[in-house]
Amino acid sequence: MTRHHVHFIFGKRRLCQPAHNKAMLRSLLVSSRRSTGRGAFVFEALCVRQHHHGVDSADVQYDGLYPGHIPTSPIQKALLAVGSGVAALQDPYRHDMVAVLGETTGHLALMTLRDRMRGDPEGYTILTERPRIRLSTLDLSKMASLPDGSFGREYLRFLEDNRVTPDSRVNVKFVDNEELAYVMQRYREVHDLLHTLLGMPTNMLGEVAVKWFEAAQTGLPMCILGAALGPLRLSTSRLEPLVTSLGPWAVRNGRQARCVFSIFYERRWEQSLEDLRKELNIEPPPLTITATSQKATLDS
Repeated sequence: MTRHHVHFIFGKRRLCQPAHNKAMLRSLLVSSRRSTGRGAFVFEALCVRQHHHGVDSADVQYDGLYPGHIPTSPIQKALLAVGSGVAALQDPYRHDMVAVLGETTGHLALMTLRDRMRGDPEGYTILTERPRIRLSTLDLSKMASLPDGSFGREYLRFLEDNRVTPDSRVNVKFVDNEELAYVMQRYREVHDLLHTLLGMPTNMLGEVAVKWFEAAQTGLPMCILGAALGPLRLSTSRLEPLVTSLGPWAVRNGRQARCVFSIFYERRWEQSLEDLRKELNIEPPPLTITATSQKATLDS
């Protein structure tokens, strides 16, 4: 794809797409082509530009909503949703494709989440101050010094045991509302905190259990799709505890819990994990799942 091709699909103001955006779109096209054959041609055809169309180079870096925003039409969003959905189903660990799917299908659910946050004093403060959960905003030394059982220490343990980092969460691009874009960004950055609250590792069983909780809590189509199709990737030995124990627990707690995005977690590191669960109305997990490099071990 040339610069002009990228310009056409995303509009007049986005000719000079950053390299990572072009790489993401190229990856999505390749995944769609492999999965849907001729259907990818329709998507790629949208990238054909009218060569006589002029561009103001001073207007191509930032369109006014938020840095990195890529404006798209409803048709373009639909094509992105289909392409990213196919790619994400093939490989659930393609976080870039999962991110695109969430952004292009989640408008109504994001509005509901935003309204819930506005109606909560702590959630309203989050929407006002816009905190970010990044390595640059975390005091890792202080968190490491907290006692076992504190939320901050257990979150840091989760990051270490599962070898993940909050910086792996990509920035929002396709949400056409600045406040809703922040809600989506907050969802992504809180995801690992939910793993800590729910006691779930990042293997497939743990991810599916968290998705069941998120589907019940958020109503995001991406989460519902992941909750519905994730179990198909589990072995029989992993499917049994999900269906009989973890799944019902995750759905029940997702429905009954306080809005998990209305908690200013950055001010709760010293609080005990047990007390925070009680405040959120989240029950302890019925099973302890210990992640290893190869599999999860279930202990009642």
